[in-house]
Amino acid sequence: MLVAGHWLCIGGVMLRCRVILLGVMLTFFSGRGQTVIAYYSGDARAIDKYPVGQLTHIIYAFCYLKGDVLALGRRADSLVLEKLVGLKKKHPSLKILLSLGGWGGCKTCSDVFSTAEGRDKFARSVLEMTRCFHTDGIDLDWEFPTLGGYPGHPFREEDKANFTALLRVLRSILGPSKEISFIVAGFSPYLQGSIDLVSAAGIADRINLMTYDMIGSRSPITGHHTALYSTSRQQESVDNAIGYLDSLGIPHQKIAIGAAFYGRRWEKVGDKERGLYQPGIFAGFVSMRKIRQKYRFGNGYRQYWDDTAQAPWLYNATRKIFITYDDERSVAAKAAYVKKRGLNGIMFWELRLDVPQNGLLSVISQNFHKSESDR
Repeated sequence: MLVAGHWLCIGGVMLRCRVILLGVMLTFFSGRGQTVIAYYSGDARAIDKYPVGQLTHIIYAFCYLKGDVLALGRRADSLVLEKLVGLKKKHPSLKILLSLGGWGGCKTCSDVFSTAEGRDKFARSVLEMTRCFHTDGIDLDWEFPTLGGYPGHPFREEDKANFTALLRVLRSILGPSKEISFIVAGFSPYLQGSIDLVSAAGIADRINLMTYDMIGSRSPITGHHTALYSTSRQQESVDNAIGYLDSLGIPHQKIAIGAAFYGRRWEKVGDKERGLYQPGIFAGFVSMRKIRQKYRFGNGYRQYWDDTAQAPWLYNATRKIFITYDDERSVAAKAAYVKKRGLNGIMFWELRLDVPQNGLLSVISQNFHKSESDR
């Protein structure tokens, strides 16, 4: 193995690049099963705690726009990328993708991508950074074209066509060997109105369907934020989103559904129906790690299961607290759904919210490798 290092300036940020010559990379999805895709926003050291061998992809979260080009936020981020790419020495089929945006991270996306010049400069900077770090492609986390998302971020009707044009120039400049994926909100109206999904799916390798946060922070009523199936009280679900993509003829092998490694918590929730579908006040997010440690066992919390939605929730009748989340049972159900429907796989936000060993990642991996005779 040959390793060499140097510093490179992209978008005004000094980056340390390593040229790493590896063996032939294998595409996990072809003949080996479904993809397991983790977003990761931790540091270079923390990744060693997790069973990386159970992943097919790690998406580095997040890069941002500096003018018209892709850039890292801090010099330390280059160390994270070096570490992630270095994992390929032990896991040669692992793919590392850069990502742009995230919630609150795409303020200038609508403006930059509104011109052919802006799209071209961005795509060339993605190629430059990809070559610099020897990453495997780009994931676009623009939340959200056309309809907007983060308060105060510009958006315009033309975003839909401009997003497709951006994908075209990325494919032209990156070529067929690099992966291109993009996120899509798993709930209406964003699922139906933000992106030209038919055109975009024809260019990109994968749609990362954000089938979580389907009951948002502005909702005055509790519910399942990452339900697998719809119920009589809640339409938004994985199956509902897949049904819509089916109506457009989107190939299943291009769709990865989302799992949440965190919960959403409401307070001042009455005890009718054990807190489910009841008025309350959104109070924040809870990592799966903390749910395991603090909420699920004792302390006045009881765990419930919705057999229709295939989703769990927690409720504390004394403190009037409701938590919606994914657990081992629900992600196992999602893995079975992916296999049954022939979908690309599961992506999740995010790895550092899981417990390091025997967490939700391990459940997903084990269920993808489970044969029908084991069920």
